[in-house]
Amino acid sequence: MNSIIRYFTNSFHELNKVTWPTKNQAIKLTAIVLGFCLVVAIVIGIVDGLFRAGYTYLLTIS
Repeated sequence: MNSIIRYFTNSFHELNKVTWPTKNQAIKLTAIVLGFCLVVAIVIGIVDGLFRAGYTYLLTIS
C-alpha cells in the first residue's frame, strides 16, 4: 500500500514540473491537429473513392 501512495505522491510532484501551454498555444495547437485530421480525412476519402471506382469498373468489365 505504501508503494501506491508513493507513486501518486511522485506523480503529483512531477506534474508540478510540467510546463503547461498557454491558452493561445493550446488553441493554436488544437487548430493544427484539427486541420491535419481534416486533410487526412479528405485524402482517405479521395483514395477510397478511387478504389471504389476501380472496383466497380473491374466488376462491370467481367
